[in-house]
Amino acid sequence: MAAPDFLAQLPPIVFIGGKGGVGKTSVASALALKLARSGKRVLIVSTDPAHSLSDAFDIAIGGQTTTVESRLDALEIDPDQQVKDHIESVLASMKDLVKPTLYPQIEKQMKLTAQSPGTQEAALLESIAKLIDQRTLKGYDHILFDTAPTGHTLRLLILPEAMSAWTQGLLQHSEKAQQLQGVVDHLASARQTAPQHPLGDPKQHGVANLSDRNAKIAERLRERQQLFQRVRSAIKNADETAIILVLTPEKLPILETERAVQQLHEHKLPLAALIVNRNLPDPVEGEFLLQRKHQEGIYQQQIEQRFSQELKTYLPLFPTDLDGVTGLEQLLQALKDCTFQASV
Repeated sequence: MAAPDFLAQLPPIVFIGGKGGVGKTSVASALALKLARSGKRVLIVSTDPAHSLSDAFDIAIGGQTTTVESRLDALEIDPDQQVKDHIESVLASMKDLVKPTLYPQIEKQMKLTAQSPGTQEAALLESIAKLIDQRTLKGYDHILFDTAPTGHTLRLLILPEAMSAWTQGLLQHSEKAQQLQGVVDHLASARQTAPQHPLGDPKQHGVANLSDRNAKIAERLRERQQLFQRVRSAIKNADETAIILVLTPEKLPILETERAVQQLHEHKLPLAALIVNRNLPDPVEGEFLLQRKHQEGIYQQQIEQRFSQELKTYLPLFPTDLDGVTGLEQLLQALKDCTFQASV
């Protein structure tokens, strides 16, 4: 089964992942160039803490959207900065939702949260979710995510479901708190004629507007839950999202890709294709290259057998590094000439 027009039919959201060091940033960058030069407006985003987009395009790219060339923008998400921005945003909103006397303690706890396991991934996910959700508002036809190595990518793709469930739990807790406050308000109104001691006045404890604050908290939780649900739906929809894994014809990348393919299928995530990068040209000369070519052939057979049902294509190993846009154009031409096909 062949799909010669595979790259021309990519959905709006594309994740390019794989083991570190297999050239996925170069592949993602060349693919972004291909889409942009075909007339699409494209944003390529790096979520890997060890950003390589700047190196790939040979221009400075950071946390602000940078124009690479006509119709192509790039962005490098800094997970640490995302955590800092997220905590500052939460603290700013909490000023309107909690008693002033509690604010220093909440600020301390929030700053400690920055060091907690999973905080970076959660902040990164929220950034990705907002980019996906606002794609059409920003005018992009495609968003490509150059992701961190495979394990991180899988957690990132699966996390929306877990965070949606977690947010739902908070939302239910908030709703129960509102119901309890309704009971308290009812009992308080029944005793309005009785003399009030100053310490018994809710206003003395900063809770006079507790119902309003609970309503605001519930509204924000609901908005966050709906965002994650929309993103989860988009990521699981093959008409909206494609996941492309990059590997090389070597033992460790094959093993890691095999685990990734299995997990993607288990979670019903839309694995679209494999790109086998850095294949030696044919023919080769010299005993060393002949041995490497023979071993590479064995690994290529394993790839065909282990991933027989997946669409895949092979890209060449180039004689020099792909430096800047001029270098990427060599890979771009290879992408234009390639055909994706399954083994069966």
